[in-house]
Amino acid sequence: MYAVRNIRLCTKDCLCLYVCPTGATDTETGQIDRAKCLSGCRACVDACPSHAISLVPESYPPQQEKKDSVTRALRLLAASKAKQEQLCKGLEQSAGTEASRRLARAMRLSNRLMAEDILRESGYMLPQSKNVQDLLADMLSTEQDDAFPRAAVRRLLELLTQQ
Repeated sequence: MYAVRNIRLCTKDCLCLYVCPTGATDTETGQIDRAKCLSGCRACVDACPSHAISLVPESYPPQQEKKDSVTRALRLLAASKAKQEQLCKGLEQSAGTEASRRLARAMRLSNRLMAEDILRESGYMLPQSKNVQDLLADMLSTEQDDAFPRAAVRRLLELLTQQ
């Protein structure tokens, strides 16, 4: 196990700097040097007042096999959540009041989180899953808009296939 920091949660209180016995924490970049991190030490995790640091395993167990019917059902559910996210985005953009806009935004983000969880459960969001590699390859082979981060997807696919 090694420590990772969620930058979105970090409040820069920097208690991790004072308790880390190896100096693995770096608040300038927000990164924790994995090579310096002592496996399972937890000092930074326990000291962080914003709970921005957690331990993750070196490797994950293989994903359990699922019946095709379960995977199909999960994909249909994920597709419906993606449609709902788009509907909520439209509501957010056309909301007449700040409260309505905030509610629509919360619903949009909630649908996105649910879709991500469903996709992860169906095998598309786990790096060790061949489904992730197939999904990324499919993204590269299909037409995308100009904002699509094609170089980042290529790089991610390269990194995943090296494992």
